Amino acid sequence: MRSPSSANVLVGAVGTVFILWSFFGCSDSSGPEQSIETPTTTQTPSAEPTVTESPAPTLTPSPSPTESESQTTASSPALAALETLPIKGRAPKTGYDRDLFASDWDYSFGCDTRNKILRRDFVDFQFQADSSCVIATGVLQDPYTGQTINFVRGVGTSNEVQIDHVVAVSDAWQKGAQQLSSDQRYAFYNDPLNLLAVSGSANAQKSDSDAASWLPANTGFRCEFVARQVAVKISYNLWVTQAEYDAISRVLQACPDQPLPAG
Repeated sequence: MRSPSSANVLVGAVGTVFILWSFFGCSDSSGPEQSIETPTTTQTPSAEPTVTESPAPTLTPSPSPTESESQTTASSPALAALETLPIKGRAPKTGYDRDLFASDWDYSFGCDTRNKILRRDFVDFQFQADSSCVIATGVLQDPYTGQTINFVRGVGTSNEVQIDHVVAVSDAWQKGAQQLSSDQRYAFYNDPLNLLAVSGSANAQKSDSDAASWLPANTGFRCEFVARQVAVKISYNLWVTQAEYDAISRVLQACPDQPLPAG
């Protein structure tokens, strides 16, 4: 068998090299092989503003008023009337004389004011034998003390029941009555709205005090008492001091339905 010649072997080797060179896709022989890398683009995420939502405000409902608060804000007819009174300082007592109002009770229609009030306020009474006016005996449920007083007319007993000016005459003088006419002061002195049959000792204790310095010991009567003072002061264009206003207001807060007494 004939061996391949050296030339044939050489030609075969060269061909193999050429095939391998073509297979691996070498570049143009004019220059060295260049490695072209595609640059990697790293995209930085766009900075979007971070929105932080503020929490919704927590609404705390106003508490419902308690029963005591409701009473405090309630306005009775008497309390509403109090708010219409002027508030001023107490005027000097200069020139005061009780006789500038009246020297005695009014006597009209066959009877004097004192006995008219006794007849109105006693729960039971008897006239003097020879009179249809003068009260001889009677029973008083004293509004100032709450006590029952058995009245007997006489030198040593009549003063156990006295007729009190709810708004004291001297107090009225210092709070506007100086500007009243003599007829108006006389009417004030005898006005049934301003008069109550009461315990003589309680009346003496009250003297010419206003509500800021004296209130009845009978707490159940205080609302009616101060409401009557308000009604009298409105009727005669009198004023109250700030301390008096505050005292009356505190009393009336406890009785939200307190009416204003009529004259």
